Amino acid sequence: MIAPVFDPACLVCNSVQHIARISPGPFIHEGHYWNVDHAYPTSYAGWLVIVLKRHAVALHELAADEYAELGQLLHRASHLLHHQFAAEKEYALAFGEGAGFAHLHIHLVPRARDLAVEYRGSAIFKLLNPPDRPPLSAEALVTLTTTLQQQF
Repeated sequence: MIAPVFDPACLVCNSVQHIARISPGPFIHEGHYWNVDHAYPTSYAGWLVIVLKRHAVALHELAADEYAELGQLLHRASHLLHHQFAAEKEYALAFGEGAGFAHLHIHLVPRARDLAVEYRGSAIFKLLNPPDRPPLSAEALVTLTTTLQQQF
C-alpha cells in the first residue's frame, strides 16, 4: 500500500481533504482510494471527475488496488451517466496539466447523442467553463450531486 501524500499547494488535494472544496456540492461517492465529484464550474450537467485521494500526478504511479477501485468506479459512473443523462457514450480523459490541477483525476463526461460536432472528442473541454454560457448555479449543482449520490 502506498502512503497517502498531500501537497498543500495543490487545489485538488485541498478539495479532497475538505480544506477548500472546488465544487459546492457533496462528493457523489467517497471510496477507499478515489472520490467521485461533479466538475465545477461547468455549464454541462453530468461532468464527473474521479479524483485520487492521495497526491499523484500520473497513472503509472498507481498501485494495483487503486487501479482496481478506479475500474469499478468507471463502470458504475459510466452506467449512471448513460441512464441519467442518456449518454450515447462517455468520455474518460486524464490530462492534469492546469496550474494547481496536476493531481491525478479522471474526467468522465456524458456525450449526448445530439451533442454538436464542434464539442465532440477533446473539444468537450470547451464546455467545462465557457465564457459564453453561465455555469450551473451552486444550488443546482448541490441538487444534482445529491440526486446522483443517491443513484450511485
